[in-house]
Amino acid sequence: MMIRLFKHYVPHAVLLLGLLDFVLLLCAAEGGWLLRAREIGMSVDHILTRAWPLVSFAVAIQTGMIAVGVYGTESLQSLRYALARLMVAISLGVIFLSVMHFLLPEMTLWRSNSLYAMILAVALLLTVRMLLGSMLGGEAFKRRLVVLGAGPRADRIRQIEERKGSGFLVVGYIAMNDGPQVIPEAINRNAIFNLADFVVRMAASEVVLALEERRNALPLADLLRIKTTGVHVNEISTFLERETGRVDLDSVNPSWLIFSDGFSAGRRLSSIAKRLFDIVASSILLALTGPIIVLAAILVKLDSKGPAFYRQQRVGLYGQEFWIVKLRTMRQDAEVAGKAVWAEKDDPRITRLGYWLRKLRIDELPQTWTVLKGEMSFVGPRPERRQFVEDLEQHLRYYAERHMVKPGITGWAQINYPYGASIEDSRNKLEYDLYYAKNYTPFLDLLILIQTVRVVLWPDGAR
Repeated sequence: MMIRLFKHYVPHAVLLLGLLDFVLLLCAAEGGWLLRAREIGMSVDHILTRAWPLVSFAVAIQTGMIAVGVYGTESLQSLRYALARLMVAISLGVIFLSVMHFLLPEMTLWRSNSLYAMILAVALLLTVRMLLGSMLGGEAFKRRLVVLGAGPRADRIRQIEERKGSGFLVVGYIAMNDGPQVIPEAINRNAIFNLADFVVRMAASEVVLALEERRNALPLADLLRIKTTGVHVNEISTFLERETGRVDLDSVNPSWLIFSDGFSAGRRLSSIAKRLFDIVASSILLALTGPIIVLAAILVKLDSKGPAFYRQQRVGLYGQEFWIVKLRTMRQDAEVAGKAVWAEKDDPRITRLGYWLRKLRIDELPQTWTVLKGEMSFVGPRPERRQFVEDLEQHLRYYAERHMVKPGITGWAQINYPYGASIEDSRNKLEYDLYYAKNYTPFLDLLILIQTVRVVLWPDGAR
């Protein structure tokens, strides 16, 4: 089961766990307050008199939990993994609350209260995961699917079902005689008298159309009967987009991109809000990180020959080029005659200092100026060089469509796919970029910004 929040799908199990966690965090905050009050002999007023401190504690800690991946598949499957991420999340939340305490002391718990609340929060959150851990990944929270098709497309659904943390269970494959069969246990359509009755008997909540050949093969009568029984009917591209958070290039066709929900024109207010956020956030970030950028620039000059900053043309919104500025992390002779070269793992062109600048993402900080100018945003597809773009457009369908949104420092692809520098990596990242371009909302931007913390803390290989 999934619920759609602002065009982005969230599994019911994750949403329910998140709501339960929020209630438990409020309880932990209240418990910490009461324990400290009894300890110092203070009288306790009505709970509403301290509502804001309790809510600020719960919001700060839960934001930290989202940021570090507490609601990811690994955390839901492994208690040890969940504990490690919870400790980091609570530490980040408390650091934020400590800063907030100096600015708005009446909105936060006292430091002594926070200590008790932290201990109670860890105990309560871990207890819930111990009690519900197996249930969250079990069949009780999984949707039951019937797949119409038994070819390579249906096999793609099987592969996703077998992944750890899959949110659905296929209870039947139906061979529709539309091409080669690769699912041996599939039931032939001719062996089923009434397909709608079969779907109902299997207690399926959804039917996915995974035909290999759509021409003259669409079972309209079957689909109409199934739909009237109250069972959802989805085409495979829509299903894969929902389950994977990406636009599947193997199954998608132009008509689906044209007629499916997405690429909405009603983004004017969202775009204005996005630009205002970029201006305010980039101004604050430049003010805070200016000394760090200056110090890093001096160290770059001392570490190796060449300029401190590296300027490079990238392709941005609507295919227009702009100059991107970064701290130099490679040797001055990294590229011969200006020819673009993919970065490699353990790239020998990276300087000693450059390795750490990339590891800590400090080399990206000067791009904040590009955001302030309006050529980039904080969130969007990463801009590439013209030589790479022209090459990738020859190999990858729909690559030009990623330029329909402003490029960004971080993005949906960056938080979901490890760094890679090849045609296949670009293909995988394009699927995430198309999902972002198709489903962009301020909510998705906020989610990406929060989860970028996880990428910074646990980098999968910055190059």
